[in-house]
Amino acid sequence: MIRPDANKAALRRRLLAVRSGLTPDDIEAAQAALARQARKLPELANAGTVAAYVSVGREPGTRALLDTLRARGVRVLLPVLLPDNDLDWGAYQGSDALARAGRGLLEPTGDRLGPDAVLDADTVLLPGLAVDRRGLRLGRGGGSYDRVLARLAAAGADPALVVLLYDAEVLDEVPAEPHDRPVRAAITPSAVHRFPAEG
Repeated sequence: MIRPDANKAALRRRLLAVRSGLTPDDIEAAQAALARQARKLPELANAGTVAAYVSVGREPGTRALLDTLRARGVRVLLPVLLPDNDLDWGAYQGSDALARAGRGLLEPTGDRLGPDAVLDADTVLLPGLAVDRRGLRLGRGGGSYDRVLARLAAAGADPALVVLLYDAEVLDEVPAEPHDRPVRAAITPSAVHRFPAEG
């Protein structure tokens, strides 16, 4: 029998291989479409505070969405990676207020708000590689967002959890572990998917 982490590792490799074939034009088109789809999601339209992230490399692009949210007056929190892989948070003040950090990430340059700042979020946008029909998300395996989700659960906070993906990354099933927490929705360039799936 294959261990769950081995299944996850193999699936991550396959998904990352597909992403590696995307062109800059593919990524730019997907980013614009993701921002359009995101406007349809009430959890974003009605949010006062959104915890998000700055996409890097071939991740589904978030920058257009970040600017749209900020222009609407939404308080956008961005993660700052700590040495132990936990996340601190800072306010998004526009693309000019981002700095290169470790692992190729872009982080806000302003004040650090502390790891518990995420507890104020109405919606949390999560990076991921895939989601399944149960709403279970496959992350990159670093554990940073598992800590965020555990922090939210421990505090009794219940923000809407939303993952941003490419269309082909909505799968029938991803390997799951007992601590995995389902997302409420996935936004892809062509649709908003809600979980558990209706039907």
